[in-house]
Amino acid sequence: MIISILNCDKEYGIGKRNGLLFTLKEDMKYFRETTLGHVVAMGENTLLSFPGGKPLKNRTSIVLSQDPTHNYEGVINVHSFEEFLSKIKEYSLKQDVYIIGGASIYRQTLPYVDMVYLTKVDAIGGAEVFFVNIDADPSFKLVKESEPVLDGEHYIRFTQYKNIAKKEI
Repeated sequence: MIISILNCDKEYGIGKRNGLLFTLKEDMKYFRETTLGHVVAMGENTLLSFPGGKPLKNRTSIVLSQDPTHNYEGVINVHSFEEFLSKIKEYSLKQDVYIIGGASIYRQTLPYVDMVYLTKVDAIGGAEVFFVNIDADPSFKLVKESEPVLDGEHYIRFTQYKNIAKKEI
Protein backbone atom coordinates (compact mmCIF):
# COMPACT_ATOMS: atom_id res chain seq x y z
CA MET A 1 0.00 0.00 0.00
CA ILE A 2 0.92 3.63 -0.45
CA ILE A 3 -0.02 5.72 2.60
CA SER A 4 0.31 9.43 3.34
CA ILE A 5 1.01 10.00 7.03
CA LEU A 6 0.87 13.45 8.63
CA ASN A 7 -0.83 15.65 11.19
CA CYS A 8 -2.84 18.80 10.71
CA ASP A 9 -4.54 21.51 12.71
CA LYS A 10 -8.23 22.46 12.59
CA GLU A 11 -7.62 24.40 9.35
CA TYR A 12 -5.71 21.49 7.71
CA GLY A 13 -2.47 23.39 8.32
CA ILE A 14 0.59 21.14 8.28
CA GLY A 15 3.66 23.31 8.66
CA LYS A 16 5.50 26.57 8.90
CA ARG A 17 9.13 27.53 8.28
CA ASN A 18 9.88 23.98 7.03
CA GLY A 19 8.86 22.54 10.38
CA LEU A 20 5.94 21.01 12.23
CA LEU A 21 3.25 23.10 13.90
CA PHE A 22 3.21 21.18 17.18
CA THR A 23 5.44 18.99 19.35
CA LEU A 24 3.29 15.91 19.89
CA LYS A 25 4.95 12.97 21.66
CA GLU A 26 2.06 10.54 21.14
CA ASP A 27 1.81 11.41 17.45
CA MET A 28 5.58 11.07 16.99
CA LYS A 29 5.43 7.67 18.70
CA TYR A 30 2.58 6.64 16.35
CA PHE A 31 4.58 7.88 13.32
CA ARG A 32 7.72 6.05 14.45
CA GLU A 33 5.94 2.76 15.21
CA THR A 34 3.89 2.90 12.00
CA THR A 35 6.76 3.65 9.61
CA LEU A 36 9.56 1.64 11.28
CA GLY A 37 10.98 -0.98 8.93
CA HIS A 38 9.11 0.43 5.93
CA VAL A 39 9.85 2.79 3.07
CA VAL A 40 9.36 6.54 3.52
CA ALA A 41 9.15 8.87 0.52
CA MET A 42 9.74 12.60 0.82
CA GLY A 43 10.92 15.79 -0.78
CA GLU A 44 14.38 17.19 -0.23
CA ASN A 45 13.28 19.85 2.28
CA THR A 46 11.69 17.21 4.49
CA LEU A 47 14.96 15.28 4.60
CA LEU A 48 16.86 18.48 5.42
CA SER A 49 14.44 19.23 8.28
CA PHE A 50 15.55 16.07 10.13
CA PRO A 51 18.36 16.31 12.72
CA GLY A 52 21.62 16.71 10.81
CA GLY A 53 19.72 16.36 7.52
CA LYS A 54 20.10 12.59 7.93
CA PRO A 55 17.48 9.98 6.98
CA LEU A 56 15.29 8.34 9.62
CA LYS A 57 16.83 5.20 11.10
CA ASN A 58 15.57 1.72 10.22
CA ARG A 59 13.64 2.88 7.17
CA THR A 60 14.39 2.99 3.46
CA SER A 61 14.16 6.59 2.27
CA ILE A 62 13.26 7.78 -1.22
CA VAL A 63 14.10 11.47 -1.63
CA LEU A 64 13.05 13.71 -4.52
CA SER A 65 15.31 16.63 -5.36
CA GLN A 66 14.68 18.56 -8.56
CA ASP A 67 18.39 19.47 -8.62
CA PRO A 68 20.34 16.59 -10.23
CA THR A 69 23.49 17.65 -8.34
CA HIS A 70 21.81 17.04 -4.96
CA ASN A 71 22.47 13.47 -3.89
CA TYR A 72 22.25 12.49 -0.24
CA GLU A 73 24.01 9.68 1.56
CA GLY A 74 21.96 6.74 2.81
CA VAL A 75 18.87 7.40 0.66
CA ILE A 76 17.52 6.55 -2.77
CA ASN A 77 17.95 9.79 -4.71
CA VAL A 78 15.54 10.63 -7.54
CA HIS A 79 15.40 13.81 -9.59
CA SER A 80 11.99 13.91 -11.28
CA PHE A 81 8.45 13.39 -10.07
CA GLU A 82 8.02 10.57 -12.62
CA GLU A 83 11.08 8.77 -11.23
CA PHE A 84 9.77 9.38 -7.69
CA LEU A 85 6.42 7.74 -8.54
CA SER A 86 8.19 4.87 -10.28
CA LYS A 87 10.33 4.12 -7.18
CA ILE A 88 7.26 4.36 -4.92
CA LYS A 89 5.40 1.89 -7.13
CA GLU A 90 8.39 -0.48 -7.25
CA TYR A 91 8.75 -0.59 -3.47
CA SER A 92 4.98 -0.69 -2.80
CA LEU A 93 4.81 -4.07 -4.56
CA LYS A 94 6.85 -5.53 -1.68
CA GLN A 95 5.92 -3.42 1.36
CA ASP A 96 4.06 -0.34 2.55
CA VAL A 97 5.41 3.01 1.39
CA TYR A 98 4.68 6.06 3.54
CA ILE A 99 4.57 9.54 2.03
CA ILE A 100 5.96 11.86 4.72
CA GLY A 101 6.09 15.32 3.12
CA GLY A 102 6.34 18.08 2.42
CA ALA A 103 3.19 19.85 1.29
CA SER A 104 3.94 19.69 -2.44
CA ILE A 105 4.75 15.97 -2.23
CA TYR A 106 1.52 15.28 -0.32
CA ARG A 107 -0.49 17.24 -2.90
CA GLN A 108 1.11 15.60 -5.95
CA THR A 109 0.93 12.02 -4.63
CA LEU A 110 -2.58 12.23 -3.13
CA PRO A 111 -4.39 10.75 -6.17
CA TYR A 112 -2.13 7.66 -5.99
CA VAL A 113 -2.28 6.79 -2.29
CA ASP A 114 -4.41 3.96 -0.93
CA MET A 115 -4.82 5.56 2.49
CA VAL A 116 -4.19 8.76 4.42
CA TYR A 117 -3.27 8.44 8.11
CA LEU A 118 -4.10 11.90 9.41
CA THR A 119 -3.65 12.93 13.02
CA LYS A 120 -6.02 15.82 13.65
CA VAL A 121 -4.96 18.36 16.29
CA ASP A 122 -7.76 20.27 18.00
CA ALA A 123 -5.95 23.61 17.73
CA ILE A 124 -4.87 26.22 15.20
CA GLY A 125 -1.13 26.28 14.63
CA GLY A 126 -0.56 29.37 12.46
CA ALA A 127 0.35 27.29 9.42
CA GLU A 128 1.97 28.56 6.23
CA VAL A 129 1.32 25.36 4.27
CA PHE A 130 -1.83 23.28 4.19
CA PHE A 131 -3.14 19.83 3.36
CA VAL A 132 -6.31 19.37 1.35
CA ASN A 133 -9.58 19.48 3.31
CA ILE A 134 -9.88 15.72 3.09
CA ASP A 135 -13.30 15.71 4.77
CA ALA A 136 -14.69 17.66 1.81
CA ASP A 137 -12.90 15.57 -0.84
CA PRO A 138 -15.28 13.02 -2.41
CA SER A 139 -12.33 10.77 -3.31
CA PHE A 140 -11.72 9.98 0.36
CA LYS A 141 -13.83 8.15 2.92
CA LEU A 142 -13.19 8.23 6.68
CA VAL A 143 -12.80 4.59 7.74
CA LYS A 144 -11.31 4.89 11.23
CA GLU A 145 -11.20 7.55 13.95
CA SER A 146 -9.88 7.26 17.49
CA GLU A 147 -11.32 8.84 20.58
CA PRO A 148 -9.59 12.12 21.53
CA VAL A 149 -6.17 11.62 23.13
CA LEU A 150 -4.43 14.32 25.20
CA ASP A 151 -0.96 14.80 23.70
CA GLY A 152 0.89 17.43 25.69
CA GLU A 153 -1.43 20.42 25.74
CA HIS A 154 -3.51 19.41 22.70
CA TYR A 155 -6.20 16.86 22.04
CA ILE A 156 -5.57 14.76 18.95
CA ARG A 157 -7.50 12.12 17.00
CA PHE A 158 -5.88 9.44 14.87
CA THR A 159 -7.88 9.06 11.65
CA GLN A 160 -7.61 6.93 8.53
CA TYR A 161 -9.10 7.76 5.13
CA LYS A 162 -9.43 5.36 2.22
CA ASN A 163 -8.93 6.68 -1.31
CA ILE A 164 -12.04 5.40 -3.13
CA ALA A 165 -10.91 6.94 -6.44
CA LYS A 166 -7.26 5.85 -6.45
CA LYS A 167 -5.32 6.38 -9.67
CA GLU A 168 -2.73 3.80 -10.63
CA ILE A 169 0.87 4.90 -11.01
